[in-house]
This record gives sequence, C-alpha cells and structure tokens, in this order.
Amino acid sequence: MSLITFDQLKEHTNKTNMWLLIDGKVYDVAGFLDEHPGGDEVILSEAGKDATEAFEDVGHSDEARAMLPNMLVGEFEKSTLAKSKTTTSSAAVNNAVEQSSNAMYFVPLAALAAYFAWRFYGA
Repeated sequence: MSLITFDQLKEHTNKTNMWLLIDGKVYDVAGFLDEHPGGDEVILSEAGKDATEAFEDVGHSDEARAMLPNMLVGEFEKSTLAKSKTTTSSAAVNNAVEQSSNAMYFVPLAALAAYFAWRFYGA
C-alpha cells in the first residue's frame, strides 16, 4: 500500500483526479462524483483535504462506508499534515445540507400558498 504525503493529496483536486483523506486513508473519489447522493459540490469542497470531520458529520451509512475500500489509494503520512485541518470544510458540508433542507420546506409551502391564493382569488 502506498504512503501518501500531504503535498500529494493537495495535487489531486479536480473532477477527473480527486483524492480525499478520511480517517488516515486516502481515497480516489473522482469516479463517484456523479453518483454521490449529496451532489458533487459537497465532495468538491473537500478535495485534497482531510475530509474526516465532514464525512463523519453527515453520518454516512454502512453501505457508503463499504464502498471506500474500492477507492483506496493508500495510507496517509501523518507527519506531513502540517495543520491541514480546517473548520471550513465541515462548514461547507453543513451549508450544502442546509440549502437542500431549505428547498425541502420551500417547495411545499409555495404550493400551499398557491393553492390558498387560487381558492381565495379564484372563488
């Protein structure tokens, strides 16, 4: 198994070659971007970084975790981390989840308002 440095991790941040660090292991997730249920922008925001906190905060299923070994690139060389952890990564995930949650409430409320407007003004 390969030993991946932080500099190597940072080099893989585009849609065709994207690596994430999760729990001390580096994964190539480029082939999964189009299939990710949360959308590719969530993964893109974590590209080339330690995505452990963001991955755990979302609460991925056992099925999602079972997919990881097929994407494994290698172990991460922890001595090269050099303060790469940031709180902005989890903030980006929370923002993406919050935006989709807001849409979940907006659409039914808009439909309800349209119905009452139609009943009130149409009658």
